[in-house]
Amino acid sequence: MNIKNHSIEELEKLAQDIRERILETVSSNGGHLSSTLGATDLIVAMHFVFDASKDPFIFDVSHQAYAHKLLTNRWEEFDTLREFGGMSGYTKPKESNQDYYMAGHSSTSISLAVGAAKAIKLKNQKDRVPIAFIGDGSMSAGMVYEALNELGDKKYPAIIILNDNEMSIAKPIGALSKMLSQSMASPFYQKLKSKTEKFLEHFPEGTIYLAKKFEESLHLITPGILFEELGIDYIGPVDGHNIKSLIETLKVAKGMNKPVIIHAQTTKGKGYEIAEGTKEHWHGVSPFDINSGKSDKKSSLKPATTIFGEKLLELASQNEKIVGVTAAMPTGTGMNIAMEKYPERFWDVAIAEQHAVTSMGALAKEGFKPFCTIYSTFLQRGFDQIIHDIALMNVGVTFAIDRAGIVGEDGETHQGTFDISFLRLIPNMTLLAPYNNTTLKLVMDFVSTFETPSAFRYPRGAFIAPDCDAKEFELGKGDIIQNGEDIALIGYGNGVGRAIETAKLLENINPTIVDLRFVKPLDIELLKELAQNHKKWFIFSDSASMGGVGSTILEAISKHKIQDIEVVIFEYNDEFITHGNTKLVEESLGLLPQQLAKIIK
Repeated sequence: MNIKNHSIEELEKLAQDIRERILETVSSNGGHLSSTLGATDLIVAMHFVFDASKDPFIFDVSHQAYAHKLLTNRWEEFDTLREFGGMSGYTKPKESNQDYYMAGHSSTSISLAVGAAKAIKLKNQKDRVPIAFIGDGSMSAGMVYEALNELGDKKYPAIIILNDNEMSIAKPIGALSKMLSQSMASPFYQKLKSKTEKFLEHFPEGTIYLAKKFEESLHLITPGILFEELGIDYIGPVDGHNIKSLIETLKVAKGMNKPVIIHAQTTKGKGYEIAEGTKEHWHGVSPFDINSGKSDKKSSLKPATTIFGEKLLELASQNEKIVGVTAAMPTGTGMNIAMEKYPERFWDVAIAEQHAVTSMGALAKEGFKPFCTIYSTFLQRGFDQIIHDIALMNVGVTFAIDRAGIVGEDGETHQGTFDISFLRLIPNMTLLAPYNNTTLKLVMDFVSTFETPSAFRYPRGAFIAPDCDAKEFELGKGDIIQNGEDIALIGYGNGVGRAIETAKLLENINPTIVDLRFVKPLDIELLKELAQNHKKWFIFSDSASMGGVGSTILEAISKHKIQDIEVVIFEYNDEFITHGNTKLVEESLGLLPQQLAKIIK
């Protein structure tokens, strides 16, 4: 969509149309809402000043980029947002060549902008400039400051748009600050500053020092001091909903030919009054009624996350040594329940998985029992810290891994498929998993007194298997939950529920069903016993097959010389898994119980 010749009034009308389109689609399909509504005016201004087919538009996380999708020839297909086979909820170059990079995790945009700026300089393409669009929440991750540090040192031309929708960087102080911030966005101020710097070069060092100190004293009452000290020019705060002002500011930044950060303040949920403001509920939503704002999603099944949160509170009430941390996902992980009751023992450290992991190591060393509660997809970001700061020290941090397996509409960047593979290779690490609400509580009882590193995983939403009676967990011991003949269905975690559902469809076949419970250490004696009467094993696990549960069992068969066993593995192939309704995604992978039953029969 070419908007270069639009008037300001036409751009404002377009922004409103975009918000209505987003609201209409998200209320039907679910998705990210408040942040993307708030970013709409900024993105319209970006497209007016810059050219997304030439200039790298780099969206951090990219859940706020729906307006960008609508402005890049995807208006009609926007109805398919997050649906299986439809449009991704994040930027995706395979979907459009105007999506510069795939993104789903936070705090990568400025590093990508630095890389793009280096490439542009090497290719001598002076007509291109990278634009990084980053939310204030993403500024809590250390990777951002690593990138800013280099950018400020090397002075590559790049523009960073800081979408501050909670004023979490800093609040401007009073009318004087507002006046200064607005004046800094003007061409006059930028030209005056540049000319003054060149003029002062001809004066003695002492004069330059005093002038610089005077300039810095002005910045002390604005949020820009941090960025200026890093060597990056700062403009703002500016009104992120004033398209005319935004266009003027972006044009100034474009002409500066150096790194500059534009601090724009926006309102989450802009244009949809029910969602406006800093309301966490409206960040990511399931389908809802536009008029009332009430969710259309109805489920009688209790999510595993809720069971985890309730059990964690129970354990914390019984044992004051139990502590916990999450990285910007208190509600998403269920830790908010314990945080509300014991705020001095449970912490949200913002988007800082590496810090979260390492800080819990020290708490474990001091005699506390930490629960490090992070989504599977985000735990990948703390891999080195798990090895270096937890496992090497052999301290008793427990990793509660939420969103294990297929997570549905968020897709490739968020599927929780790799945690077993990358944790299993770490010495001193114990891996276990529940398969229903009962066993989740038993797992938490077990790890609450465990003195070395451990990790357990559970799915998004409810477990496949319902509650049942179950025995307590014992280190490295599995459990036979159904005795049979013929074949063995061996499940791990939510895979046990899939094995149970598959067994119901096996007419005239009476399988033994095993809850593996531990993938590290494995119950070798149970496997040897199983091998005596079951020569065909089917492995069920919501994880990558490379390094997964099936690999673990095959290694054990080889090492312990368990003879004449045929193993069939029902795990994810060596590929990234697309987005969409979980059932449709699993059907495309051939992992629905009815599909698996046909293979077994």
